[in-house]
Amino acid sequence: MPTYDYLCEACRHEFEEFQSITAEPLKKCPACGRKKLRRLIGGGAAVVFKGSGFYQTDYRSESYKKAAASESGGGKSTCGNGACKAESKCAAAPSKE
Repeated sequence: MPTYDYLCEACRHEFEEFQSITAEPLKKCPACGRKKLRRLIGGGAAVVFKGSGFYQTDYRSESYKKAAASESGGGKSTCGNGACKAESKCAAAPSKE
């Protein structure tokens, strides 16, 4: 839901109101009580990031993901049991110590 800026033409009180995009504009000023409010044209909102985190690769195109997978060998395990990662030693293989 967007935040709208309002200005009372009677008392010059300015404030912001969090409203639904389909809501009617406010008419009555909360400061003086007169019906002289005017909704102002805002410059828009900035990007708001919510959540635990965002990563550069979250919104990559499918062609980029395919090219990255082919460059890294597809990220498939070479040990055959599927428990390993491509760049690490096999956790399931016995050590030679």
